[in-house]
Amino acid sequence: MQPSNRPNQFSLLRQSRFAPFFWTQFFGAFNDNVFKTALLTILTYDALSWTSVDPGFLNNLIPGLFILPFLLFSATSGQFADKFEKSRIARLVKVFEIAIMALAAYGWMTRNLWILVGAIVGMGLHSTVFGPVKYAYLPQQLKKDELVGGNGVIEMGTFVGILVGEILGAVLVVHQSWGIELVAGGTILIAIVGWLFSRRIPLTPAPEPDLIINWNPITETVRNLRFSHQNRPVFLAMMGNSWFWFYGAIMLAQFPLYAKNYLHGDHSVFVLLLTVFSLGVGGGSLLCERLSGHKVEIGLVPFGSIGLSVFGFDLFLASQGYTNTSSVDFIGFFAQQSSIRILFDCLMIGLFGGFYIVPLFAVIQTRCDPAHLSRTIAGMNIMNALFMVVAALLAMVLLKMGLTIPQIFMVTAILNAVVAGYIFSVVPEYLVRFLAWILIHTIHRVRTVDISRIPEDGAAVLVCNHVSFVDAIVIMAASPRPIRFVMDHRIFKMPVLAWLFRNSKAIPIASAKEDSVLMEKGFADIARALEDGDLICIFPEGKLTTDGHINAFRGGISKIIERTPVPVIPMALRGLWGSMWTHGNGNPFGRSFKRGPLSVLELAVGKAVMPADATPEYLQQQVQNLRGAWK
Repeated sequence: MQPSNRPNQFSLLRQSRFAPFFWTQFFGAFNDNVFKTALLTILTYDALSWTSVDPGFLNNLIPGLFILPFLLFSATSGQFADKFEKSRIARLVKVFEIAIMALAAYGWMTRNLWILVGAIVGMGLHSTVFGPVKYAYLPQQLKKDELVGGNGVIEMGTFVGILVGEILGAVLVVHQSWGIELVAGGTILIAIVGWLFSRRIPLTPAPEPDLIINWNPITETVRNLRFSHQNRPVFLAMMGNSWFWFYGAIMLAQFPLYAKNYLHGDHSVFVLLLTVFSLGVGGGSLLCERLSGHKVEIGLVPFGSIGLSVFGFDLFLASQGYTNTSSVDFIGFFAQQSSIRILFDCLMIGLFGGFYIVPLFAVIQTRCDPAHLSRTIAGMNIMNALFMVVAALLAMVLLKMGLTIPQIFMVTAILNAVVAGYIFSVVPEYLVRFLAWILIHTIHRVRTVDISRIPEDGAAVLVCNHVSFVDAIVIMAASPRPIRFVMDHRIFKMPVLAWLFRNSKAIPIASAKEDSVLMEKGFADIARALEDGDLICIFPEGKLTTDGHINAFRGGISKIIERTPVPVIPMALRGLWGSMWTHGNGNPFGRSFKRGPLSVLELAVGKAVMPADATPEYLQQQVQNLRGAWK
């Protein structure tokens, strides 16, 4: 869909409510990765001068230690972010970061590995405290239609920070004369810059200042997860998010040894892999706003998951074609067979990872109780930490079993396909929205007119002209929130589409002549859905048009409004008549191809009609006016 005219997501970077916070979190991610990558690089390429411990073990142990504080302190951090003003927490976290980097500098200068490992844990604690603030801050400062773009910019900034930090850490630490000193001093300087930006973050009031802190992390963790579990869409989004971190942790932890032992590259090849992957994640995060049409589009989640499996498996296949056995730098790597394919797979894994993760964050932010959002984010961080610990343990077990690193990529891609299949079978809404999204981004180009007139919350009835077999799918994909459709029971039972309609909670209905019991059940289901605050969409014509003109609206809408008085919003589909999804004069193929692929469709939304005025005749006229000369 073409987005409406509105400011670009990058305009947020010029605004005081967003920019200082963005740069604070950017420099935090940047510093984390300068430090962590420098340590991993020195242990991969100069391990003997630091320790006798196996480098492969350390490459999986250190990321695991970084996330250990998430397990221990996330529950407390979430309470802090709900109880205290967020800009103050951000400033204190940055002061703590300066202290950690000072300790790490001592470890670098004395070549004490275990002080550096302690600093890794300290940076993990720094990120643990900041995490709930990071994602709970955005819904308080951004409008709902800015959230996807804001999350995309934050994720882009995070991964650019990770990328630049990884490059700088890997390059500085191997500097022949001053590598250690540059890392030690540079990380302190970066921490100070982040603290300076944190001082300009605007006041962001605590949503629950009277909250009593539970200092027991175990009982608070259990309470957090139990609370989140009550909101099924949010909890499953949290699970999907945690799975992404499992996938990313197990893949990225292998990159240093994959570059050195399998690709036979120096540290510049390792940096190249990280660069390409991070650019992919940043690009995918930014594209989410455009692909989603400025709304929370969960249909992108299955799209991202498919890409993670396809290109993760292809990375295994591409690695089989890499035959070089001599040492190369990144320029020499480009000359090797399969090198471009390996880099393309890394780029695509990152790109589809962005498609996967950004909508999940937006789902959590928009569907969670605002007073409990920070604690929900904290609960998710705990789950993320558990998944990442399991990822590190699984990687170590697989390496001990004799699997090569490309084989670990293959196993991870297959696991991702299995887990994704399970999640989408449990929550069909993701797959339904994905199929709807695919339809309107491949076969047709869909524009929306005044889509903001669909209310963000609360009950309402949408009425629309009935042009084709896919009217519900087009409206579903265009709507900023879920809709329950009322449709003819015969269309509801159509092969293939029946699964789609059933899992989107459509309500089948029949005329009194056909099935009076089904008719009454349909009206009862509609009333119940409206009482629950849902959006209901009906096609008052009661049948598909056979000539492109609007048929007379039937009286069912009056019965619905009489039973449950709610606003009625007229809509019109324009340009769909004559496509392959319509039928004319009783012949299913009579007008199938008069509008070809990529024809332009529009969904126009009118002003809400109050229940007292919502007669069938008046609503039909409103829809007719919206449709205009289009068919």
